[in-house]
Amino acid sequence: MFSSLSIKNYRIYAAGGIVSNTGTWMGRVAQDWLVLTELTNNSAQALGIVTGLQFLPMLLLAPIAGAVSDRFAKRQVMIVTQSLMALTALTMAVLVLTGVAELWHIYLLAFIQGCSAAVDGPARQAFVSEMVPPTQITNAVGLNSASFHSGRLIGPALAGLLIAWVGTGPTLLINALSFVAVIGALLLMDVDQLTPAPVAKGKGRIREGIAYVRHRPDIILIMALVFVHGTFGMNFQLTNALMSTEAFGKGVEEYGIVGSVMAIGSLGGALLAARREKPRLRYLLGAMGLFSLCTLFVGLAPNFLFYTLVLIPTGLSALTVMVTANSMIQLSVAPEVRGRVMALYMAVFMGGTPLGSPFIGWIGETFGARWTVLIATVTCGIAVLVATIYVMRTNDIRIRLQRERGNWLSVQYGTTEPLPEKVT
Repeated sequence: MFSSLSIKNYRIYAAGGIVSNTGTWMGRVAQDWLVLTELTNNSAQALGIVTGLQFLPMLLLAPIAGAVSDRFAKRQVMIVTQSLMALTALTMAVLVLTGVAELWHIYLLAFIQGCSAAVDGPARQAFVSEMVPPTQITNAVGLNSASFHSGRLIGPALAGLLIAWVGTGPTLLINALSFVAVIGALLLMDVDQLTPAPVAKGKGRIREGIAYVRHRPDIILIMALVFVHGTFGMNFQLTNALMSTEAFGKGVEEYGIVGSVMAIGSLGGALLAARREKPRLRYLLGAMGLFSLCTLFVGLAPNFLFYTLVLIPTGLSALTVMVTANSMIQLSVAPEVRGRVMALYMAVFMGGTPLGSPFIGWIGETFGARWTVLIATVTCGIAVLVATIYVMRTNDIRIRLQRERGNWLSVQYGTTEPLPEKVT
């Protein structure tokens, strides 16, 4: 489960990552609480706009970000982008601490930070394969997700307490300072132990990456699934805030605890994914189907306790979808185009948020907070059903129900012969 930690560079990177991830989640909770309760009167639409602006650059800059990732050393790219995000976070903290923060400030800073994150994302995703050998990629991706959601486990609860005790300004300042950990980790690495991918040079690099994906139906299928998952399913930054405050009438401490409880399931999903030697499509489809079922129970939760507890399997299934899809993409593409393909993957997964978040915010204000969750049940459930039918038709898989010593299901692969007459 933790085999990648035996590699020194990855161990240094993971140590810096857990500190930075904790700070990032603290910053997200503080930013959302600032917009929802201090700069507006519980406006779901304003919160949706902030979230959308933060992820819009992922959609707009994806091709350029991927080309940058394949053209320059990924470690150097990350040092620059992490420094810019630290500066943006520090600016937001200073505005709040000095009492001059306005809603348009948060809109602008969220967009600028999103631009830095758009370039950072593909480089960070592809950098995994430079720190560890191919046999360890799935493990390293799983541990990266575990680190991210360990921060998510600690960060929201800590942010809730800090906001209640000292306010949003100091909480945002801690987030800004946490970027020092990951920047320091990148500077401390032994570059001689890295295995950088071939550098892509010349014109037409962006078109080459798009063409590569266009001729890979397996990658297109995965990206279609994660688009639906990311756009309509992974909006808990928004839905948890609305459900906590509107549906159950809770405060900031409970809101922070909700994020941490969900992270228990997410952390479990990441660790289970790290144990798998090879990601498979059936894991992806099964996890997304389970996620659809869990969101149904979350959306219909009769009370806050039930809502909070069901978030554990919801987080587990959601994380299994993310890690499995990420690993399948990284292991199936050529190293020289990995940055560009991962940029497109990130654009599809996170770039749908600018479309989904304002829409889901509008749904929350129009139909109520519960529908911000239930929409994930419908969209993700339909996506799994369509993808399963497509895979079965493409691979000529037939499911037969036979009556022989009782009823049982069997799966038949690669046949065009008619099914026996006795099959029901």
